Amino acid sequence: MADDHRPLPRLDRAQVRRAFDRAATRYDEVAVLQAQVRDRLLERLDLIKLKPSIVLDLGCGTAHAAEALARRYRRSRVLAIDLAEGMLHVARRRYRFRRPFALACADLHSLPLPSASVDLVYCNLVVQWCDDLDAALAELRRVLKPNGLLTFTTFGPDTLRELRAAWSAVDASVHVHDFLDMHDIGDAIVRAGFAEPVLDVEMYTLTYENSRGVLRDLKAIGAHNASAERTRGLTGRGRFAAFEAAYEQFRHDGKVPATYEVVYAQAWGPTAPPPVRDGLTRIPPDRIGHR
Repeated sequence: MADDHRPLPRLDRAQVRRAFDRAATRYDEVAVLQAQVRDRLLERLDLIKLKPSIVLDLGCGTAHAAEALARRYRRSRVLAIDLAEGMLHVARRRYRFRRPFALACADLHSLPLPSASVDLVYCNLVVQWCDDLDAALAELRRVLKPNGLLTFTTFGPDTLRELRAAWSAVDASVHVHDFLDMHDIGDAIVRAGFAEPVLDVEMYTLTYENSRGVLRDLKAIGAHNASAERTRGLTGRGRFAAFEAAYEQFRHDGKVPATYEVVYAQAWGPTAPPPVRDGLTRIPPDRIGHR
């Protein structure tokens, strides 16, 4: 695999957090695609013989996957981590009387966990919010135990291709994030030192009455344009009308589509984790309480 890699445009991490905080209360109503991909990623664990002691649901959202992982691995300690406190508040309310997992607020780029402390890292549609995949994978490698499993999904470059094309007919501003190709993701996994990576792609298409429905759903799930180079002003009526007209070219059978290219990836942790001497405080997963 190639040694060179293409960096992604910088993301505004504070904007990412704010968007998902605001979306938390309605997230489960509209996150249809995310739920489908979550279930598919969980199904793939059926093919793997694994008896983890510590399971990490990273980017847990409202913690549906954390609940499923706790049912699957009943003798395991499941830790659900998300960047957005709003998502964790919803998860706490849903499991107020019986929560089979622990919750913590943290950033994927700097997890408050000791090195080599997790047996399974499950991460559904989160990695696309990292503008430095190498750094993110290095952090996941750090917390994963030797021979532990990393399984995750992210979006490929054909994601929202209709939305990207429609906006490109209007102006040259950044309206849709760039997403890495499956082969670039595989290269990054190898660079991070993981073993036996396996990747494949599945295509999903959601359909809507019009392009406003596409934008409405993206906003409702918190998937705002968080590019640091995004235009900060309001979109004028003329430009938005031009965008809507451009999107119409994709209409088929009375509906307009929104395409998603989902990359599924899994890899095993290396035999020996890298040494970490960064002076940060790490909390063992079994010390993070359920309360």
